[in-house]
This record gives sequence, structure tokens and C-alpha cells, in this order.
Amino acid sequence: MKLYYSPGACSLSAHIALHETGLDFEPVLASTKTHRLADGTDYHQINPLGYVPLLELHDGTRLTEVAAILQYIADQVPVSGLAPPAGELARYQLMAWLNFIASELHKGFSPLFSKSTPENYKPIAKEHLMQRLNWVNAQLQDRPFLMGERYTVADIYLFNITNWAHLVGLNLSDFAKLVALRARVIERPGVRTAMRAEGLLR
Repeated sequence: MKLYYSPGACSLSAHIALHETGLDFEPVLASTKTHRLADGTDYHQINPLGYVPLLELHDGTRLTEVAAILQYIADQVPVSGLAPPAGELARYQLMAWLNFIASELHKGFSPLFSKSTPENYKPIAKEHLMQRLNWVNAQLQDRPFLMGERYTVADIYLFNITNWAHLVGLNLSDFAKLVALRARVIERPGVRTAMRAEGLLR
């Protein structure tokens, strides 16, 4: 498999999941700024939308969208426990978390990174994000991970997205449970390996 990624982008989630499962893959740098690969290839030829991650399977099939890629990776190694089995209620609870993170958090950060966003709108976008993060923090009051005792790809995705908070001036210190979850996640060897590979950890 090939994982097309850009350092620190949402593709970090897939990068982490691949290391957590131990699947064999080739990381391919696809800059979200230049949209070029190291050999000069226009990344749009691979993904017309131009964003990462993209997972290319052994037969050449290409899979996009973080939530789908994370579940695919987890399902290749069920013993990893990164996703409950299909058909169980817990699987749909996982999907609910992945959808929430994608729509309410991931996309919520987008206006804060865009040069076209009016400056007077950014405080509104930040307040919206903080409200959503406060809600996540409240859900963690009696559990170490989003799904309870079980660490899943939803925790990986949440960790990845909340890494961006300091880049846009969001202070997470009031969200003690979320901060504690992040601390648990970053200590995992698979997480640290992926982050080092992307130059995010020394």
C-alpha cells in the first residue's frame, strides 16, 4: 500500500493507524502547498481534489476520506482493536465519533487556516470550535478514550485534529479530560513513530 500524506495534516491519522496495526506501506510525501510529489508529479493526477490522505491499495484502488481510510486500516488487522467489528452497535458509535470529528472539528478548523477567511469571522469560528471541544471534554468525564476503555481510530483522529489548536491560537488547558486523552495517545509507540517520520517529534 501507499499512503499519500503531508506532514501534520489530517493524513497523520492514517499514518498513525498504519503504524499501530503494523501494516506494510510506503509513505509518499504529497505537499498540500505545492501539490507536487518529490519526483515532480502533479498530485492532482492521483487525487483530483488535491488533498490528503489517499491510500492506494495493492491492486491500485485508491481510497480517500480520513474516516473511511481509518476504518479500512483497522479492519485489516482486527486484533488491533482499533475498530469494533461491523454489525456491532459499538461500530456505529465509532462511526458517529468519526463523523463528528470530521464535520464539527476538522472542518471547523478550515476557516482558520484559509487566507480568504475574513478576519472578523475568525473569532466566531474559534468560539464554535471551543464549544464543540468543550462538549467532547464533557463526554470524557468518566472514560479515558472516546469509546470508553477502548482506544480506537476515533482517538487517533481527535488527537490529530486537536494538534492544530496551538497553530490557530486555541488554548485547550481548560479541557482537562481532553488534555489527558491527548497525553495518553502521544505516549503510544505507533503514534510517536508516525510523528517522528513526519518531523513532528525529535
